[in-house]
Amino acid sequence: MISVTIYHTGASKDLKQLEKDLFSLQDSIPHHLIKIDLQKEEGLKENLAVEGLSLEIGPYHLHSPISKQELTVALSAAQDRSRQLEEVGDPVFIKKTRRGMTISRTDRVSTWLTQHYMLLFNVLAALYVGLPFLAPVLMKTGAVAPAKVIYTIYSPLCHQLGFRSWFLFGQQAYYPRQLAHIPNVETYEQITGKQNLDIIAARQFLGNEQVGYKVALCQRDVAIYGAILLFGLVFSLLKNRFKNAPWYIWVILGLMPIGIDGGSQLPALLANLPAWLPNRESNPFLRTLTGILFGGMTAWYIYPLIEESMKDTRKILLRKFALIDQKSMEGR
Repeated sequence: MISVTIYHTGASKDLKQLEKDLFSLQDSIPHHLIKIDLQKEEGLKENLAVEGLSLEIGPYHLHSPISKQELTVALSAAQDRSRQLEEVGDPVFIKKTRRGMTISRTDRVSTWLTQHYMLLFNVLAALYVGLPFLAPVLMKTGAVAPAKVIYTIYSPLCHQLGFRSWFLFGQQAYYPRQLAHIPNVETYEQITGKQNLDIIAARQFLGNEQVGYKVALCQRDVAIYGAILLFGLVFSLLKNRFKNAPWYIWVILGLMPIGIDGGSQLPALLANLPAWLPNRESNPFLRTLTGILFGGMTAWYIYPLIEESMKDTRKILLRKFALIDQKSMEGR
């Protein structure tokens, strides 16, 4: 028997008429009727607010106003399709039908994720951007071994160059290269005593009691993931008011500034390059600004898309749970 699902937002004339039309067609085209009030489902009401009354019959979707003729055509088409798939023994259809009759552990986990995925994302982002700050704290307290574990974990994920990182518990918050031309600050060359750039040594330099200890993520990465976390917290509270940023805005405001600022520094790290290439080193302000733009715009582009996908998944799962509950009641 085919299933008919009505998504609505409370009683209305259209809903009553639709139920009346479905009842009159029950004898000629038997079906299970499932009604889901989206007003009672957090985060899903907005889906229907634009569409009005919504109805699903197998692969067919109808939106109000729905005439009895449209309803009859959709019911007949869904019934014919179901019969044909059963007759040919379509394995996908059979598997889907069987799966639709039981609530699995995966269904329950998926339902939880559709409601709490932002909590999971925010916790992961907080851990990812927060743990690197624990490393210098541990170094300061003498817990060198666990601190080095954190540095090692993040080493494949970030360059950790000493002259592009934040420092805690020292005389300055950062120690730029002389090439950055930042006045009134002690440079990386001065605190290390090395005038020639050694990338490996710069990665391995963790600091000391005098200059402080390095955060395990570079300045730009701290800004990127910090912005993702901040946007995620705001989005969790106001997500139904957010539409995803257009891709070209993400490219212009998110990708281009970080690409220009980061890419223009590459020649300064390499040897034996043509003299006409710019020899430039960015500064903490630009790294932080471009990191915030990239992280914030990326989250603004992706999170609303994920939210729409989660809403659709939750609607499907709600329908499945309602159908199983209804059949369970009928079997008593």
